[in-house]
Amino acid sequence: MTHVEDSRTVLPAAASGEGLDARLVVDRGPFRLDIAVTAAPGDVVALLGPNGAGKTTALRALAGLTPLTDGHLRLDGEELDRTPPESRPVGVVFQDYLLFPHLTALDNVAFGPRCHGATKAQARAEAAAWLDRMGLGEHAGVKPRRLSGGQAQRVALARALATRPRLLLLDEPLAALDARTRLEVRAQLRRHLADFEAVAVLVTHDPLDAMVLADRLVVVEHGLIVQEGTPAEIARRPRTDYVAQLVGLNLYKGRASGHTVHLDPGPAISITEDLDGLVFVAFPPGAVTLFRDRPTGASARNLWHCEVTGLETHGDQIRAALTGELALTADLTTVAAAELDLQPGAGIWATVKAAQTHAYPA
Repeated sequence: MTHVEDSRTVLPAAASGEGLDARLVVDRGPFRLDIAVTAAPGDVVALLGPNGAGKTTALRALAGLTPLTDGHLRLDGEELDRTPPESRPVGVVFQDYLLFPHLTALDNVAFGPRCHGATKAQARAEAAAWLDRMGLGEHAGVKPRRLSGGQAQRVALARALATRPRLLLLDEPLAALDARTRLEVRAQLRRHLADFEAVAVLVTHDPLDAMVLADRLVVVEHGLIVQEGTPAEIARRPRTDYVAQLVGLNLYKGRASGHTVHLDPGPAISITEDLDGLVFVAFPPGAVTLFRDRPTGASARNLWHCEVTGLETHGDQIRAALTGELALTADLTTVAAAELDLQPGAGIWATVKAAQTHAYPA
């Protein structure tokens, strides 16, 4: 339904030349990754996208685990394209943490400093300090199998940070946690990332993780950047169907003429903005009001005849998927859904006030 022409938007670079400056081009058979990312020290950038978009390929390229076909990778002004992974000032927290099962939490964290030339005593002292910082001092002698998911995640983060990396990579860092633990660990991880003075790049498909943890989002689809900006900017002005679904909005593209947007194909949508040319129109499912019979006196509002194609629980509400004159989703209470006797295949009238739409240039 939507399309974005500029596939390689670049984040603002650090004026001092410090931080990350990368153009990642990787050809893998029919798949091609081509994205550019720059970030200043202290920035947390989230690469967000559906499965197969190229997020993990990008992370592996940054870590040196997947070679670049073209492009460049500079960290604090230093070219890293041909630097072996083990020699890069990069820390990685993998999705499954990959802690050494035969080592204690202390020795897992001490592993990095040891590899960088620290003595055993120095490495253990450094590791103990990191575990204390993570609130895990009393678990120093515990092996991974006896740690909870949240504790293992913090040990993996401490191990990555103990080498004092200039680039921290996090691959779906909360994916292995249950919902209850995830909430607590997400808040803890946000605090630790706020204290991190170098660049952090987070890969995730979870929009909430990205919105909470990152300062800037880079949305990747089919190996290309389709949108980037702050979480608020992305949520306010989605530019693809995927992004709109992530932030829970109905999104359409059409040509505006004054206060009317003509969709192609599709009906017209009344808006409050006065615009001309190609635009996006978005509105939340909660802005949609449903009626079994055509409402009277609705001439000043957007009104479409639709058919219910699906119903699902969405939090404490019911989300209805509709097709017909306009494909859209609508949220309503369980009581309202029962009163309307909503069932798949049922005909329904949907209205949205112009004041509840948001239109912006495409």
